Amino acid sequence: MSLSDGDLAAHLARVAGQILLQVRASGLFGGKALGKAGDQTANQFLCHALREQRPDDGLLSEEEKDSAERLALSRVWIVDPVDGTREYGEERADWAVHVGMAVDGAPVLGAVALPGLGLVLRSDRPEEVPAAPGRLRMVVSRTRPAPEATAVAEAIGAELVAMGSAGAKAMAVLRGEADIYLHSGGQYEWDSCAPAAVALGWGLHVSRIDGSPLVYNQQDVYMPDLLICRKEHADRVLREVAALA
Repeated sequence: MSLSDGDLAAHLARVAGQILLQVRASGLFGGKALGKAGDQTANQFLCHALREQRPDDGLLSEEEKDSAERLALSRVWIVDPVDGTREYGEERADWAVHVGMAVDGAPVLGAVALPGLGLVLRSDRPEEVPAAPGRLRMVVSRTRPAPEATAVAEAIGAELVAMGSAGAKAMAVLRGEADIYLHSGGQYEWDSCAPAAVALGWGLHVSRIDGSPLVYNQQDVYMPDLLICRKEHADRVLREVAALA
């Protein structure tokens, strides 16, 4: 099968999502065992497929042992088989599958599947972001809202929208369910590479919360924070974050 990078990312995200739904529907796993089984099964599919289809590219996955070999490569696939394991296990819709690619550290291509909604959003096939309502909406963690996010939301008069996974939050901005996704509680490269690439492809603002760009394929894969929002809100949000500091 010969696929473009965009088609491959979308196909992998979609199929991995279908695999995860089948693992859950089997009824053979419950609780933490379901999350572990889903993560490992989807990860094996994604990693084997990428090594078969793009053997010369690097690979970084949450569920795979990391290798320093990727650091010398320009093109690196960064995947998260299940972003939002808790939501996946609870049969909610706000979990995702991330398949992204960084080129020379920049998130240039990605696909985010929302299997609970039957959707795959792609960086290479942008759509028009729905018009914003009168009041701003900021999407935050449903279990651990970041203090900086709640403080900025109060300062700009934004309504808080609680949601599960990072990918679901980022895609909520693209889908018109929110206007701002501000996160300062720490993540890893696989949590945001694909969502950042899709958001950039759709014309949104994507950065660290100090306004600097997100850089991937680093030796330390920890990423402290990010901001994804409509471009018209970026300057104001960044000013409010700076004022908190």
